[in-house]
Amino acid sequence: MESFNSASKILESGRPISRLLIIRLSAMGDLLHALPAVGALRIALPQTLLTWVVEERWADLVSCAFVDGDGFRRALVDQLHRVNFQLWRDSLGARRTWREIARNIELLRNSAYDLAIDFQGAVRSSLLARLSRAPSIYGFSEAREKMASMWYTTKVSPPGKHVIEHNMWLASAVAGTGLPLPQIAFDSPDSRGASAGVRSASYIILNPGAGWGAKQWPPERYGEVAKRLARETGLGSLVNTGPGEENLTRTVQMTSQGAATPISCSPLELVSIMRFARLLIGGDTGPMHLAAALRIPVVAIFGPTDPSRTGPFGTRSAVLRNPNSQTIRSHRSSPDFAMLEISPDEVVGAALDLLRDSGD
Repeated sequence: MESFNSASKILESGRPISRLLIIRLSAMGDLLHALPAVGALRIALPQTLLTWVVEERWADLVSCAFVDGDGFRRALVDQLHRVNFQLWRDSLGARRTWREIARNIELLRNSAYDLAIDFQGAVRSSLLARLSRAPSIYGFSEAREKMASMWYTTKVSPPGKHVIEHNMWLASAVAGTGLPLPQIAFDSPDSRGASAGVRSASYIILNPGAGWGAKQWPPERYGEVAKRLARETGLGSLVNTGPGEENLTRTVQMTSQGAATPISCSPLELVSIMRFARLLIGGDTGPMHLAAALRIPVVAIFGPTDPSRTGPFGTRSAVLRNPNSQTIRSHRSSPDFAMLEISPDEVVGAALDLLRDSGD
């Protein structure tokens, strides 16, 4: 990376950064994309207290991440500030909700942060940085929501394309120097997924769900892929889906003719289960990015999102995207018809190639 002249480890007052606030609230994939940047800051600023503001449902995933490499092994952050925007939205009329919001604001204000870094680029994340009263707030000049940048004291325009590269650039601006990509690892219960009903010693993970409908490849095709891979490799498949995606699970299981088994697990349990997977097949989703972070081979099926920006990073992978797919920002539910042209044959072929490369 290039040198950074606009930032320094020493604030304008000449005082070292003793308390740094990190803001990336959700969701799984976006949090995983921020981990390398936060890990790089952990190494660059070993004496700085790092606090991460994160949604409650993802807090365990962040807390189990650590930096591991070159004799340096340490938890990614020193403390978590847990928030629950989803619950607050659903109970805005309740007094306890407003008391909880007020308590969180007071905690931010009283923590005496020297600097805040907003990896999210949303108005609510930028507002949290502002409410922290940190004298320096770093964020992207082209924030996801334009109004978010109004509270940034330093705006960074990163080169490159991938989100992980962008986040690394923002972290480097805070450190005042180009930071190398660190090795991120995860602690998780060594249960081999027993709590989620997993018994097989080796398997493929299928993740047919997605944050919005246009990113989904049809579930019956996942079932067909599971059936064919079981026949050709002897490996069964586990179907991972999120809340409200039970219909996807049933369709995959039914069309796989017994080759696919549903699982239900927390994010932390998924880390444990994924350690023993031979391969993950899925779209542009959090579990796909978790597999990449764990260096599990990935077949990534893309449609309306750009794999050069959010594709698998740091692992062996095959990215399948029809050239007629158009990148869109609106989270539409209607199908991406170009994505539907990706056939089970293509997915099975890509999966077999990756499995052969790993020794099968």
